[in-house]
Order: sequence, then structure tokens, then C-alpha cells
Amino acid sequence: MIQGQHILTIFTPAYNRAHTIGRTYDSLCRQTCKDFEWLVIDDGSSDNTRELVEGWMAEDKIPIRYIYQENQGMHGAHNTAYKNIHTELNTCIDSDDWMPDDAVEKIVSFWKEHGSERFAGIIGLDVDMNGKLISVPFPDSMKSTTLVDYEQTIGYGDTKMVLRTDVVNQYPPYPRFEGERYFSLGYLYLLIDQDYECLTLNEPLVVVDYQVDGSSMGMWRQYWNNPQGFAFLRQEHMRLYRRWKFRWRSSIHYAAHCFRMGKYGKLLETSMPVCSFFMIPFGFLLYMITKYKVRTGAKMSF
Repeated sequence: MIQGQHILTIFTPAYNRAHTIGRTYDSLCRQTCKDFEWLVIDDGSSDNTRELVEGWMAEDKIPIRYIYQENQGMHGAHNTAYKNIHTELNTCIDSDDWMPDDAVEKIVSFWKEHGSERFAGIIGLDVDMNGKLISVPFPDSMKSTTLVDYEQTIGYGDTKMVLRTDVVNQYPPYPRFEGERYFSLGYLYLLIDQDYECLTLNEPLVVVDYQVDGSSMGMWRQYWNNPQGFAFLRQEHMRLYRRWKFRWRSSIHYAAHCFRMGKYGKLLETSMPVCSFFMIPFGFLLYMITKYKVRTGAKMSF
């Protein structure tokens, strides 16, 4: 166990979210269990995020740490957070989301009862502002799982990861690519999946409010603007996914990113070149679809 005053760090990457992060703060002040600290990573905000957080620190209602950095994107903020977490567990709550009043209590009590070195942490559920589940609940028989197995056997939907800090530190930081500001946070979870399962908790741990200008609502644009990172990720998917269906799909996406970058010589530079060869036409079609979606401002449905 990592020594520290609290068992849990809740970290929040913030980029020009002064108009929403107050809800996050208020929800943390209402927590029925105070065994946590709040780490805010200000990723280059130009609004009054700093002034807000410094004001809350002066109120001294909850323990808060604040770190400012030049803008590096969400994954860069996660890298900084992981370098500065000293508690046993950590979880990310975005600056436009908030936690139910008893979320910390559920996390801490559940981990104290069931947690062990066998598990990387906990996977909980997300709800929208109307209390509707965004994630598919875990079957009663599924006491633990990897995130990939959950997504590939149960269904898609946002889940909330609560991870052991010492486990996170076993893996490399998120890679950064010149000129790009987005990289999928799922990469770390995929690496952890190779070695650990997580306990499942059929309880909502976060209330999600998707913003119009947020990453989740603009994935077509993210695909288009960050092809190096996505190409790297698809290569890792082809290498690490166990089910062929998802490896084939990743091969199609990889080809689309190669077309976007104009790097046709890299189309077969994968762990499954024969499959990649046959997926090239489908990758080109996806590239054209993505180009059209970005041009027309289409939103990706969930």
C-alpha cells in the first residue's frame, strides 16, 4: 500500500472549464466519506480556473492540490496526474462531471472489503444527468473482469476506472505525438488488462455531462486531427486484442489513419500484415467517411 493520509486521489484535468468545474467541486464537498484528496491538473486554461481553485483551497473544505502546465491534451494531463499521486487508489473525474454524494464511500468500503494485490482496481458505472445508466451493468456472476473483456462480451458504454496507483506506475506514460493533442486513455487500460483484472462494482460512481466541445462529442474530428496517435493505438489493438473480430476492425481503422497521413508505405507495418492487406479497401472507405463526417460537422453517436 502506498503511504499517504488518504486512500483515494480524485484527479481532474481541466482546460477552460471554469463554467463547469464548480459542480465537480460541490459534489466532492458533499461526499459522505472524506477519505480522499482532489488533484486538479490545469492543462493550460486561459479562463479563471486557477482563481476558482485557489479560492476553494482557501476555503479548506476538502484537501486540494493544484498543478498548472502548458496544454498537452487530456492524456498529457493524466501523465502529470499519475506522477503526482501518492495514495493507494486514484480515479479521474472530468471537469464537466461530478460524483454522487456517496461515491467515495462506495469506492473505499468496497475496496477495503474486496480489494487485494490480485486486482488492478475497480470498474464502476456511469450515469447521465437524468440518472440513466450509460454503462451496461455487470452480470451478477462477473465479480471481476478486464475492461476489454467487458466491452467485447457485455457491451459498450462509459465506465469509471478506479486504479491502484502502484499498478499504473508499472506501465509507460501515454505517448505524445508532435502536433497532436489527443490520445486514447484506453491505451493504459489495455496494457493493464494483459496482467490484471478489476473488481466490478454495479454502482454509479460519476454523473456525466457531455459538452458540445468535448472529446466525446467530437470523435470524428479527433480521428481526423490525431492520426499518428490513433495509428499507434490501432497497431497495439491488433497486437493485444484476443478476439479476431476486433483485430480485423482495428486493421481497418489503421489503414484509414495511414491514408489520412499519406503514409501508404506503412499500410502493412502491423503484427498481422496479411489481414492488413485485405482490409486496405475498407480502410480507404472509412477514411473517406471520416473526411465527409468532419467536413459536415457530424457527431458520433453512442
